[in-house]
Amino acid sequence: MTAKSIKLACSAAIAMNFAASTVHAGSAEAFIAGAVAGTLLGAATKPKSSSSSRKTYAPSPQRQANREMQAALNYFGFPAGTPDGVIGSKTRTAASQFQIFMGYPATGTLTQYERDFLVASHNRAQIGGPEVIKAMQGPAGVRGLLHTWRDEAAGVTTARNSYGGLPDEVSQAIDEVAESSEPSAEQLLQRSGFLLLADLNNDGRNDYVIDTSVSGSSFWCGPSHCSVMVFASTPSGYVRNDFQARGVTTASFSCHQSVCRIHDTPQTQMAVAPNQQGSGQQTLPGTTMASAAAPGLPSFDFGSAPAEVSLASMCSKVSLLTNSNGGYITAANMVDPELALGEQFCLTRTYAIGVGEQLVTKVNGATQQQIDSQCDGFGAVLDPVIATLPEQNSLAVRSSVQKFALQSNMSLEQLTSTAQICLFSGYRRDNMKVALGSALVLVGVGEAPYAELVGHHLSQGFGVAQSPDMARGWYEMAISALNSGSEPVFAPGQPERIEVIQAAALGAPAASNAPIAASATTGGLPSFSLD
Repeated sequence: MTAKSIKLACSAAIAMNFAASTVHAGSAEAFIAGAVAGTLLGAATKPKSSSSSRKTYAPSPQRQANREMQAALNYFGFPAGTPDGVIGSKTRTAASQFQIFMGYPATGTLTQYERDFLVASHNRAQIGGPEVIKAMQGPAGVRGLLHTWRDEAAGVTTARNSYGGLPDEVSQAIDEVAESSEPSAEQLLQRSGFLLLADLNNDGRNDYVIDTSVSGSSFWCGPSHCSVMVFASTPSGYVRNDFQARGVTTASFSCHQSVCRIHDTPQTQMAVAPNQQGSGQQTLPGTTMASAAAPGLPSFDFGSAPAEVSLASMCSKVSLLTNSNGGYITAANMVDPELALGEQFCLTRTYAIGVGEQLVTKVNGATQQQIDSQCDGFGAVLDPVIATLPEQNSLAVRSSVQKFALQSNMSLEQLTSTAQICLFSGYRRDNMKVALGSALVLVGVGEAPYAELVGHHLSQGFGVAQSPDMARGWYEMAISALNSGSEPVFAPGQPERIEVIQAAALGAPAASNAPIAASATTGGLPSFSLD
């Protein structure tokens, strides 16, 4: 026995004797002291292990901060995995991707400024609003907000605030109209009559007229008038004048310096009955008032044909409601499941149009009109399958489409790209048969997340008889695919969409099984060759 061991043994014996004597004396405090001393000495005499592995956990506040950072990375499309507060390789990779996107050094470890900006941007995006909604529909998705808010914090005016060299005041008004209507700002500028140019105050510079009636949005229009904005040039910029009118041209206005007025032109004057001349009321251009024997309520003949339901029109209204509500409905604040599904339908429609637009640019030797004409084949050929949607469950219909795909004499890759192009063509033209047929083909070739679109068509009644019960199976198919690891095809930066659809749509009873439909004919399918 070494001298050190003898010394430690003697010390332990003394400590134990001390503890025993004090217990005999009835002193609890002394017993505790002796026990502690013995424990410490026992630890001192215990041989040390050659190696040890201990897992260190971050303190609770730090883990919470890490969770917030991971949730923010996931929201903006930098996959960091489950927000558990533990920084691993996946989180560091996501942080590097965020740094590269923002132009920061890609270290994999966020600086305090980078972390604060990321989390603050996530919190701001969660509030929602027109800016967030517009970003979701843009090519970069919600990631675009990071650049916008970074530039905003630095006092930099982003390029999106100016269109084709237009004055900032005019560009901002175009953004304002686009935020509450379905078309994007770029699409509005392509519409005839939306933006008019003339020198209205004779100062040698262009003045601008924005006619919001062209947007098709009810937000800017009343029963007979729409907002019209006139921008008059001044030495210090452009001054906006607002009017209520319809059917205006540049000849409808005159300006003196920055002050403009509207003329009483035939386009803004209402056609009236003989006993109402000079009343100054206005009407829609081209609308004729029915004559009446005596003064009374007007009567208009709109015909007896039923109006076809327009998805583009519905999405314009949904966009207005979303803006007024301050952002998209979430699973936590949902009170209107139907509106929640409508928002998701319009969001997926926007993404489908964006993907198709990119693919169309790669099609060789075909105009948009020729592509649309060929895509009409999807609606015609798949009509028999579409007709079974309100009656047969999702698995039966998918089986029919799979048989159809096998008999099409096209590769799965060809079918996929062609269906994506025709999906864009259908939604762009508001042709629901083409859009729905294209979505079914995509599901049939194995792109299960597109089943969400079929669910939306069934639950909302576009291109097919409305059937929320049958829609349930299609929603379940899409959600199951996403939960199993399939790549999202709509809004990949918003995984919380799954919870919204589950909460809004999956409360209905499951659709009953039905026999598999006979396979459809395959003639007339378009095929596009991409670069």
